[in-house]
Formats: sequence, C-alpha cells, structure tokens
Amino acid sequence: MLRAIHAGAEILRHYFEGTFEIQSKDTLNNLVTEVDKKSEDAIIDVIKSEFPEHFILSEEVGELSTSSNYKWIIDPIDGTVNFAHGIPICCISIGLECDGQMLMGTVFNPFMNELFFAERGKGAFLNNKPLKVSANAQMEIACLVTGFPYRWAAIDTDPIPVFERFVRLGLPVRRLGSAAIDLCWVAAGRFDGFWEYNLNPWDVAAGYLIVEEAGGRISNFNGDPYNVYDKQTLATNGKIHEQMLALISN
Repeated sequence: MLRAIHAGAEILRHYFEGTFEIQSKDTLNNLVTEVDKKSEDAIIDVIKSEFPEHFILSEEVGELSTSSNYKWIIDPIDGTVNFAHGIPICCISIGLECDGQMLMGTVFNPFMNELFFAERGKGAFLNNKPLKVSANAQMEIACLVTGFPYRWAAIDTDPIPVFERFVRLGLPVRRLGSAAIDLCWVAAGRFDGFWEYNLNPWDVAAGYLIVEEAGGRISNFNGDPYNVYDKQTLATNGKIHEQMLALISN
C-alpha cells in the first residue's frame, strides 16, 4: 500500500503547477486530468505486481473485477480541482477492504508531506506519530469542514440550508476541496467535525478508517453505522456527533 501511494505521489509532484491535459466529466467543474490517469496507472501497477488476483475499484478506471474477497479502493487524486489550479490541498487515497470491512487505509498529501495511515485495531498515524481526535465537547466553539457536490440533481436534499444552520450559529466552517483530507484532519484534531453529501467510496474509504482508528465517530445522517458506499457522511470527534446530527436533520 505504501509503495503504491508513493508511486502515485511521484507522478503528482512531477506535474504539479506544470502543463497537462484537463477535461470535464459529468459537469463542467468536475475535472479529470491526465495526471489522475497516470497516477492511477502507477498505483494499480504496484498493487497488481503483488496481488494480481485482487479486486480493484478506482475513480477513473472503475471496477477491475475479480472473485477475490480483497478490494483496493483508490482515488489517484482527491481534490483534482485544487491540483488543476495549483492549490496544494490534494492527495492520494487508498483503502483495502475485505468482505466489506476496511482493513487498512492511507492518505498522502505529497505537497505538505503528510502521510496518514490506519490499520484496523492498531490505531491511526500521521508520519508515524499516533493520531487522536479533538477533545472538544462544545458545539458552540467547534471548527468544522464541509464540501458541496458538483451535481446538485444527484442528491435529494439541498445542502445549503444545512450549511446555513451551522454558519448562523457563528461557527467557523471551512471548505478545503478534498474529502479525504477533511476526514484526516478530523482524525488529527484540526477539525471537530465534517459532513458532506454524495461522496463516492474512493473519496472516503481510507479516511473513514483513519477517523475511527483515531477515536472518532462516523455515520450517515440518520446516525446509522457507516459504510463507504453511503451517500451521506458525518465524521466527528464523537463528542459533538449527536449535536451535528440534530442540526443536519433539523
């Protein structure tokens, strides 16, 4: 996993703030670059060299389906819009799932040199130092982060009224543009909570486990136990989770 993520990072470093092809996917601002595809190829090559029989789910190539119980879930660049504009808040995310349970996850922002890693039952780490979510239990002083979808028609609920409820409380709410980094920064205690609609498995697979292993809580907007195929994501330090759920559900 670490060899694979470093192989992708080498591609990102090479092209960052350089010249590369950029295209739109389903909406004008949902971007994909040739760097996404080159990073993805480098990551998959490493994984396939070691585990040719494993299932792969990756953002650009889709499913490379096999009968294996092991599934690698890959985002070759999370925060592609940031990357395309030379904004160094972007990363690679790789998760490993077996029989529906996340076993390991890693998120790497090569521009800030921050490598997040978690293994189920063994804790979460940032550059080999243990991670712990924040201890803040006061919603009124929480620092939060969120994101907005590019395809509004794809969700049943307008996210703007929910955002408005938080900012009307005077809470600082940030938008970084990378859900994987948002989750990792909750795990690191930089944010107390994160919510977003309509994320994909590759956006959250690694970060989900990193939050849990750092002592946080992650659920859907009903408070149900989370899985990476949910379209509603709420991750917190656990202490303000119910308060955030109440505001989101109004």
